[in-house]
Amino acid sequence: MWAPGDTDQLDDALDPDLEHDDEDAREASGRDPLVLPVLVINRLYQPVQITSARRAVLLLYAGSALALDDGGELHDFHAWRGLPVRDGDHALPIVGGALRVPRVVHLRHYDRARRPMVRLTRKNVMLRDGHLCQYCAARLPTRDLNIDHVLPRSRGGPDSWENLVTACRECNLRKGRRTPEEASMHLLRQPYAPRWTVTMQILMGVQRPAKEWQPFLRAG
Repeated sequence: MWAPGDTDQLDDALDPDLEHDDEDAREASGRDPLVLPVLVINRLYQPVQITSARRAVLLLYAGSALALDDGGELHDFHAWRGLPVRDGDHALPIVGGALRVPRVVHLRHYDRARRPMVRLTRKNVMLRDGHLCQYCAARLPTRDLNIDHVLPRSRGGPDSWENLVTACRECNLRKGRRTPEEASMHLLRQPYAPRWTVTMQILMGVQRPAKEWQPFLRAG
């Protein structure tokens, strides 16, 4: 049984390195409610990031955040603890009963809107390129796509947004250790570092956003 007083010391309100992995969370959520995704909004009701239920409850317990219910009412930890766990809610066992896992938490003293840093990952490169091979324009499942270094790594090409593109296996093999010009292949567009909004990050990172998130995602 979990008790808020047994947790580690509260971290900062925001985790700049948090990257929500929807596949891992979906797999674990059936077993552990602490890893369920929770939307964090700032004092101005703007979306900030997705965090885990564990972190959300820590913020709530410490008084750094308030939980938002379906009707838009804000609750501190004591008030939230008194709410019943309904059908369809996820529950967290605590001393003396069960705590409804919040789906949205509101930071009490944070009013900035964050510009997310998009991590350079295989998944994000493919999202930027729309799962299109940047040489032949074939749209394929992820399993049939590779990441190609425009300037080959063997020739000093860096792992950077500007040097990585999505490529099908056939084009990747055809290009080999050559540049596109040397292989007489042309890029659909020059690779670039994407600038996604917080809402775009959230929608791409979570397969089924909670309905309680919708008003804030539309506003963001």
